[in-house]
Amino acid sequence: MCFQVMGWSMWFSEYIFLERSWAKDEKTLKSSFKSLKGFPQPFWLALFVEGTRFTAAKLQQAQEYAASSGLPIPRNVLIPRTKGFVAAVSNLREFVPAVYDVSVAVPKESPPPTMLRALSGQASVVHLHIRRVMTSDLPATEDGLSQWCKDAFVLKDDLLDKHREQNTFGEELYQPIPRPLKPLLVVVGWSAMLVFVSGKLMTPLFSTWTGIAWVTGGLGTIFFLMQIFIMSTQSERSSNLANTRRSTSSFKPVTANGKS
Repeated sequence: MCFQVMGWSMWFSEYIFLERSWAKDEKTLKSSFKSLKGFPQPFWLALFVEGTRFTAAKLQQAQEYAASSGLPIPRNVLIPRTKGFVAAVSNLREFVPAVYDVSVAVPKESPPPTMLRALSGQASVVHLHIRRVMTSDLPATEDGLSQWCKDAFVLKDDLLDKHREQNTFGEELYQPIPRPLKPLLVVVGWSAMLVFVSGKLMTPLFSTWTGIAWVTGGLGTIFFLMQIFIMSTQSERSSNLANTRRSTSSFKPVTANGKS
């Protein structure tokens, strides 16, 4: 099933679409990175170096691959695919000052965040560990950048072991992040406008039984499609990319105020 609105949303948000073939993606990535030079607003670039979502099956495959290749055997992370990271740093370091190494863990007493919980308005608590590294301090060569990324994941693995044992990354590092007011105002404003416009458009429909039936059927269809979409986003249903050592990941450039 194809959800056209998702593709449109990603396109207008300036996602970088990849073919998962380095021969095709290298040119796309370099062109996209160059377009960020001189960008009129501050931006950040999210890079998931693993290239796929974490599952127990994929962890087992990563462990088998590491054992056969003489690499450190991961316990909490997958083995990073470094070509995308190397390309990003090599092309952006001229005008991007820092790399932020972010580790995410869910406390034992908190339910894991899911799409269903988000749509239901249920909160989840997560712990973030953020390490800032200046791009000027990163290795200058591609091989050096690749090894730095692999070493960072070894450190990340140890950090997640600590969190599993102590349920914290370190109390001395704990800083609560308050909820920002600006995004709340934006959401409330757009919601109010959508409710007003929807009310104006749907008022004639509710004046007849036929209109009520159409509205009810439409809402039921949307609810059904959303349930299918939520099920499709479960990590257990994600594509099994760990069997092949493809080397690219998904990128999303976003400005500092949250707008792409």
